[in-house]
Amino acid sequence: MPLLGLGVYLVPDGEETENAVRWALEAGYRHIDTAQAYYNEASVGRALRASGVPREEVFVTTKFNPRLEDPVAELERSLERLGLDAVDLYIVHWPQGGPVWAWPGMERARERGLARSIGVSNFGAAELEEVIVAGEVPPTVNQVKFNPFYFRRGLLEACERRGVALEAWGSLTQGNEIDDSAVAALAKRLGRSPAQVLLRWAVQRGVPVIPKSRRRERIVENGRIFDFALSEEETSGLDRLDRSGGTDAALEGPWWTPAAVAGGLAGRPPRSPRD
Repeated sequence: MPLLGLGVYLVPDGEETENAVRWALEAGYRHIDTAQAYYNEASVGRALRASGVPREEVFVTTKFNPRLEDPVAELERSLERLGLDAVDLYIVHWPQGGPVWAWPGMERARERGLARSIGVSNFGAAELEEVIVAGEVPPTVNQVKFNPFYFRRGLLEACERRGVALEAWGSLTQGNEIDDSAVAALAKRLGRSPAQVLLRWAVQRGVPVIPKSRRRERIVENGRIFDFALSEEETSGLDRLDRSGGTDAALEGPWWTPAAVAGGLAGRPPRSPRD
């Protein structure tokens, strides 16, 4: 899985998604992350086909919406929308209904060749362990909110012990801390943008990132993170911004509570202006 990908959460289906994917591929991205709950898989597929980039060069992720019933049937529908024979990674989007119930269906999707690998998202260390113990095939990835302000060291270490790759969503803090003074000062000293600093912090740890943007210049900017490095001192300084207490939990609280479901919010993490 490439360390840098484009996420398309909250990018509307149609021209905006197609443009974002096209610009990312033109900028050298080779990893696109979508989901059934994003309702833009068809646009991702159109952009992939129009790009001219060979299918084998692009790592494509989609996610099972656990408000639905059958991971296999839903992946077949995703593949039809994407216009693909298989995805490279299929993820349980969040642990609604318990961490284990969807996993047999995920394993069947992999066995049938519909997904080359399977994983989870928003699973804490205990939930991840339940899946590993119950399943025949362990998750390859756990995609969680991860950035210097939510440096979930305990969860990162739990994933590493189990051979599961931690992947970051919210790597640009969902725009909430992008202008933090410490990040801004470091970015100014390095001649980089705050976004580039935050993304570099993650990829230097071997953590894949999937920053979202609808703007071409930001997509290009976010891709320019492999021609500089943070020093040990700079990395440690960013580490100290952590507000999570080094937790092994994936989230501060679930968004799929009964109240959220009643409000139509299940499956939709907090709005993010940039990532």
